[in-house]
Amino acid sequence: MTLPVTSYQKSLIRLRVATEVLLLVVTSKIASGRRLEMSSCCVLITSKTELSYMMQLLNSDYSDTFFFLSSFLVKFSGCSESKGIRYETDNLDFKVRTDGTIYTTKHVHIPSEQTMFMVTAWDHQSLDRWETVVRLLVIEKSQHKGRKVKIMIMNPHGLRRQKRDWVIPPINVPENSRGPFPQQLVRIRSDKDSEIHIRYSITGVGADQPPMEVFNIDPVSGRMYVTRPMDREERASYHLRAHAVDMNGNKVENPIDLYIYVIDMNDNRPEFINQVYNGSVDEGSKPGTYVMTVTANDADDSTTANGMVRYRIVTQSPQSPSQNMFTINSETGDIVTVAAGLDREKVQQYTVIVQATDMEGNLNFGLSNTATAIIMVTDVNDNPPEFTASTYSGEVPENRVEVVVANLTVMDRDQPHSPNWNAVYRIISGDPSGHFTIRTDPITNEGLVTVVREVDYEMNRAFMLTVMVSNQAPLASGIQMSFQSTAGVTISVTDVNEAPYFPTNHKLIRMEEGVPTGTALMTFSAVDPDRFMQQAIRYSKLSDPANWLNINATNGQITTAAVLDRESAYIKNNVYEATFLAADNGIPPASGTGTLQIYLIDINDNAPELQPKDSQICERPNLNVINITAADADIDPNVGPFVFELPSVPSAIRKNWTITRLNGDYAQLSLRISYLEAGVYDVPVIVTDSGNPPLFNMSIIKVKVCPCDENGDCTTIGAVAAAGLGTGAIIAILICIIILLSMVLLFVVWMKRREKERHTKQLLIDPEDDVRDNILKYDEEGGGEEDQDYDLSQLQQPENMDHVMNKANGVRRVDERPIGAEPQYPIRPVIPHPGDIGDFINEGLRAADNDPTAPPYDSLLVFDYEGSGSTAGSVSSLNSSSSGDQDYDYLNDWGPRFKKLADMYGGGEDD
Repeated sequence: MTLPVTSYQKSLIRLRVATEVLLLVVTSKIASGRRLEMSSCCVLITSKTELSYMMQLLNSDYSDTFFFLSSFLVKFSGCSESKGIRYETDNLDFKVRTDGTIYTTKHVHIPSEQTMFMVTAWDHQSLDRWETVVRLLVIEKSQHKGRKVKIMIMNPHGLRRQKRDWVIPPINVPENSRGPFPQQLVRIRSDKDSEIHIRYSITGVGADQPPMEVFNIDPVSGRMYVTRPMDREERASYHLRAHAVDMNGNKVENPIDLYIYVIDMNDNRPEFINQVYNGSVDEGSKPGTYVMTVTANDADDSTTANGMVRYRIVTQSPQSPSQNMFTINSETGDIVTVAAGLDREKVQQYTVIVQATDMEGNLNFGLSNTATAIIMVTDVNDNPPEFTASTYSGEVPENRVEVVVANLTVMDRDQPHSPNWNAVYRIISGDPSGHFTIRTDPITNEGLVTVVREVDYEMNRAFMLTVMVSNQAPLASGIQMSFQSTAGVTISVTDVNEAPYFPTNHKLIRMEEGVPTGTALMTFSAVDPDRFMQQAIRYSKLSDPANWLNINATNGQITTAAVLDRESAYIKNNVYEATFLAADNGIPPASGTGTLQIYLIDINDNAPELQPKDSQICERPNLNVINITAADADIDPNVGPFVFELPSVPSAIRKNWTITRLNGDYAQLSLRISYLEAGVYDVPVIVTDSGNPPLFNMSIIKVKVCPCDENGDCTTIGAVAAAGLGTGAIIAILICIIILLSMVLLFVVWMKRREKERHTKQLLIDPEDDVRDNILKYDEEGGGEEDQDYDLSQLQQPENMDHVMNKANGVRRVDERPIGAEPQYPIRPVIPHPGDIGDFINEGLRAADNDPTAPPYDSLLVFDYEGSGSTAGSVSSLNSSSSGDQDYDYLNDWGPRFKKLADMYGGGEDD
């Protein structure tokens, strides 16, 4: 079967050439960009014939540091005299350019055995097709040294054509074609169409699969068309299959593959990932310092010039100190410095306009786009701080601290409020005692010279300081300190009136107690530190608790104003303390205090006192004794050991009592006789201390002598007897107590009985004393809500009056109703009131009348009985709720008191 070509081409038979190219690769580690050539790659051979090509390696000095084959270039030449040859490979890792150069699409590792792929060449003019197999072998580098590889061509003669039916070369369709559409691409024809009627069809993506009907075919003529413009960025190639069947649908030819490639057109501009890129570079950076990278993508084919983007810098602003401070790598987009002189203090920011152009940067044919790169010049400490003046001055009063005496101002051109700008001050010389320090103001960066230790005008009238300033961050490499980084500070000290002071404060002297009044103790004088001022000092007492001392106001001599007593309550640990004041006559006056401590040496001026002052002992000896001791206000050696003895007068003392010495501080007092009557005895004891001279004291101890039990303890009766009371007196006291208790008991019983009678006694009144029509006066108004303890049964309706009838004549309660029948009066007609208030009152009256527990007279008002003999009787029968015309004549029957009321309501005349 022959395939027709277009009308302006001759019918040619496509030949398939099986050609093998052997590429010897020295090691699998080959450098990028190496170019290999071989000639006469297109050779006509018969089917199943293999040709081996050996090629000579150019530049055998390959680097061993690369492990992948990258951009391995092989140039084929002499394949055809025509320039319209298109190359394809069946391996996606390799591609062939229009000039026959093979390159890799990514890093490819060559295995130790081999790598093979097929390259196909198409001639669009002659419709010839050639195929060759490229086989990459790895040989050791050592085997290659010194060898020359020659190219061998096994069959170098011309081409022979071989008929092959139903073969269609790839179809190339340019994108964005303007038509007209449908546009014919190719015509398919079978050799059997002269014999039978054939119907042609195509299948695949773009035909009967989405996107649908991009391609169609005339079923009779076999002409295939494209129906609309193509977009390579949407789809770069189509794979269809062409079918030929007879009228019955029987297959006439085997399906043939149709490869349609969309030829890329430069219809997409490069697009930057960001419109604004931000980068930074240190000031003073050397040329070649990396700054940042900008990236633009082109949707066109990156393997062609349409998608190969190149970068360039369009403008730089500002153009200082050079108009070309930066450069950009045209392929990678890396921006680096190209000139020196970056200075943040002069230019803090550069704005660079970067242009990306496809077509490998060809400005005439390529499409371009721009982006902005903002480059910040970051600060480095390349400017040392410098004082704004060479000398500074200040003044400080003496004896003051935490006072700022001078402000040091500096200038630093580095980034404010950064470690490169923050100042650090230190004093180099002039302050060996550390009176001053320099603190940094974080806002203004000024140095505040502050006094941290008091200065004395009498010692130093002025200070000459040398100070230095530096930064928190060290200076950049190669930057030296400026001579203006040091300065002098003169600080004058002003004199102030200082208080006098006592050179030896808390002065301690030793003195015997008991010195006479007016004795001079010492001169307690103060010193005025103001040596350059002529001032007088006056002295006075500030604190003298016992008022024992006087001080001379002029010279500070201290004398005694009273006898000093070590045993006084004002003495603590044998020390008496007084405070004195020394004041000068300066302006303003100043004063200081001094404390004098007098240590009083003890003398034997206090006689010992016997202890205890009272005790008790059994009336019979040898049962117990009394331990005695002594207390002396003095201290050693004017205290014990003590001597205890009984006086010789009266003689009964030594006759009845005896003292036995236990040690220097204790002795025992006991009975000498076998029995002593119970009672209280005053026993005198003489106690003598060990002072020089010794002092003695006669003390009295009250001894209670009492009878004791077997344990040696005084009995209760014995204790009473020892108190001096006889048996008769004790009995009398007991009888009095009993009588008193009996009287109290009788009084209590009488009070309870009287209370009981008061509760049981009823409220009675004699009938002769009954008073009518009188107002009853009650003194008590009741206790409020708590005073509710009363019997309401007395106010009930008197239906049952048996308990009253049984009472004796002349005895009754004043709040009871009279005994006997009451006059009956006609019942007033009840006429309902048309209003709601009348209904409410009627309901209340009915409820009160029917309630047996309600008060007896009325549910609204309670009236007590007014006394017997009244013709009116009770008013509880009045129906106060009735309204309308009523007969009030019955009021005349109630007596003269109601006659006037009957006349008013009944229409009668007045009396």
